[in-house]
Amino acid sequence: MKPPVNVKTSIKQPPPLTTSMTCEAAFRAAAAHYLQQLTARHEGTAAGDPAALHAMRVAMTRLRTTIALFSPMVEGDEQIRLAAELKWLRAHLGIVRDLDVALDRLAKIKPKGAVKGTVKGSINDRPWKQERAACQRHLTRALRSPRYRQLIKDITAWIESGDWSRKRNKMAVAQRTRPAGEYCADTLQAWRKKLLKKSRNLEELGTRKRHRVRLANKRLSYAIEAAEQLAPPDEAPARETMLKLLRTTQKSLGQLNDDARRRALAAAFGEDQMNRSDLLLDGKQKKRLLGKAVKAYDGLGRLEPLKVG
Repeated sequence: MKPPVNVKTSIKQPPPLTTSMTCEAAFRAAAAHYLQQLTARHEGTAAGDPAALHAMRVAMTRLRTTIALFSPMVEGDEQIRLAAELKWLRAHLGIVRDLDVALDRLAKIKPKGAVKGTVKGSINDRPWKQERAACQRHLTRALRSPRYRQLIKDITAWIESGDWSRKRNKMAVAQRTRPAGEYCADTLQAWRKKLLKKSRNLEELGTRKRHRVRLANKRLSYAIEAAEQLAPPDEAPARETMLKLLRTTQKSLGQLNDDARRRALAAAFGEDQMNRSDLLLDGKQKKRLLGKAVKAYDGLGRLEPLKVG
């Protein structure tokens, strides 16, 4: 059995890849690495620890990104079934995380016109905390259920010896034996082109389409980090430049998405004081965040492709 993952230090630790790896070996190493990070947060998340929950959710996103990165090689019936199960778990993690973010924001909110040092007119966070506790109970039951245990067992077996690893046709064999660095370089460049296309006219996109841009942005960022050990050392500055731009857009789009989620949750709880608070995003703030993202995407489009392998 592998030693437990240090929750505080390993959330961004890259998987143990080497430049000589094939796609088959790289996928196994990366997927197993992120699955281990996910399961290491199981107990803390089930106990209601917000930090463990966040780390578990990040590990899941990185695992799903790894599966997507190597999807031409691993796609099949088992992958489709496991993707549905991961979506089930992600839904339980996501709602509690959204409420944690909202509660953190609520703790900082002072309604407009409130006098410093007073609590009069402060936001009533009781229904939010009650909803968080209820969703945590559902999450805890899910994490301690036979369904969760079966998911971890099945995905562990699939990573090691799933149907994708037993295909014997020429294309499947070629995909598994292709140098991982070469494959990742081509795929990351294709993902970057798709992201830049999605981000066109970003300032005119609605909330849902902008959210899809954010997800594609995060996927590319996580994939670059996953493939870090496949790249030659002299490529590190170029990789960090690209990641810096992606993190800039991720932060801006993330703030816009969090604001939209808070407003939706507030509407569900009938909490109108949030709309009168001075810490929700106003029009000028939204415009500034979108401007930062647009500028970063302009810079991303001017960069040379990464040389991973």
